[in-house]
Amino acid sequence: MAMSQPKKSRTTFKCLHCNEKHPSDPRNRGRQLYCSKPECRRASKVASQRKWASRPENRNYFRGTENCERVRQWRLAHPGYWRNKKPATEGTLQEPCKSQCIENEEVEPSKPTLALQDICFAQPALLVGLISVMTGHALQ
Repeated sequence: MAMSQPKKSRTTFKCLHCNEKHPSDPRNRGRQLYCSKPECRRASKVASQRKWASRPENRNYFRGTENCERVRQWRLAHPGYWRNKKPATEGTLQEPCKSQCIENEEVEPSKPTLALQDICFAQPALLVGLISVMTGHALQ
């Protein structure tokens, strides 16, 4: 009596998005359809969501008054979820600039006109930012 060998699954697969051959992950061999490139991962996500939404039990998941109420209750239980959780300056060496209101003044012939230096002294952060962009250095 001859013992049969277990069937070996594929060791490579062809990505459905980029159509390139890639080695299969040993834990996912035979089921892997997309490679790990960012654009292929996005295509995989789109295909997965489309497949989920096409199922009969999921077609009305986001519709109807009971689902609107479900979302309202979730939003009440999780206030601020959609706001940016990380500070905008995380990982940078500069502090955030506060916006400054500049009033428009009409220049009259009797008034002396402002020189560029006067404007720059009034807005030192603007000058420092311009210099850092031009030189490519973030340190002040």
